[in-house]
Amino acid sequence: MTDNHAHNEVVAVGHNLKKYYSVKPSTFSKHIDLKALDGVSFELKAGKTLAVVGESGCGKSTLARLLTFIEEPTQGQLSINGQNVDSASNNQIKQLRKSVQMIFQDPYGSLNPRKNVGSILSESLKINTSLDAKSRNELVVNMLEKVGLRAEHISRYPHMFSGGQRQRIAIARALMLKPTLVVADEPVSALDISIQAQVLNLLMDLQDELNTAYVFISHGLSVVEHIADEVMVMYLGRPVEQGTRDAIFGSPQHPYTQALLASTPFVDPDKRAKRVALKGELPSPLDPPSGCAFHQRCPYAMDQCNNSRPELKSYQDRLIACFKVE
Repeated sequence: MTDNHAHNEVVAVGHNLKKYYSVKPSTFSKHIDLKALDGVSFELKAGKTLAVVGESGCGKSTLARLLTFIEEPTQGQLSINGQNVDSASNNQIKQLRKSVQMIFQDPYGSLNPRKNVGSILSESLKINTSLDAKSRNELVVNMLEKVGLRAEHISRYPHMFSGGQRQRIAIARALMLKPTLVVADEPVSALDISIQAQVLNLLMDLQDELNTAYVFISHGLSVVEHIADEVMVMYLGRPVEQGTRDAIFGSPQHPYTQALLASTPFVDPDKRAKRVALKGELPSPLDPPSGCAFHQRCPYAMDQCNNSRPELKSYQDRLIACFKVE
């Protein structure tokens, strides 16, 4: 275990995080609020993984942008390593930025094609540490070996590697400064299925070794079944079900979670049996439905669902926003 953060230390806390964008849908219309994120809360400890799952437009990537300081929340509180982000000074934010790193979806687009692997990986060390070239080089070689690449890869360029190897390089880059939190935005969705498991296993091994906390963003549930400790299922900017991996995968309660699991390819035939087909399209976040955002696609919708919005409430072992469960 590393000395930079204790095992059960809380690394990130989000409290009722919201992100609204003021948009003008057409020339003649008024500005309206697009509620990209509309009330997300979580607590994440060192060495643990929170998986955030949902279809496109559910707010996952907006959450990623808040966690990595690319954007500021409209409302709500975010604290990283015990430091409240909205009251942090520029200098404190600069320090926090080092401790939060991101792994992007596209291993092709996220690496600079004009730089070799050595300079891609040593860049953050150059900017953020006072190490000399030799020490930087040693750390880079060490990290390359951690992600299953070799020392001689240091002088090669991104185009000389496969997609899976590039994603390993991107992971190495994210871990160079020993961050306490890594936000992984669909880090395996651009890779072949055969390579996905290797990269996920690598992420889990590195997490064990470095005790890093992960926020793992994904479309599908099958990818997160092995890596997640907690799962947050989101729909149109709001969590609809949130709990431990075993609770969510063992007995999904929200109709949307059930539908997401049903559309997931599982090897286990018991899991395949429970099918709930998702009907209809995802509504536009510019014009969300009244009541429960999911009611137009839900097989169990009642009158109450059209008119009032269910709040996230605690049931037995998880949080759910659904009147049917009540």
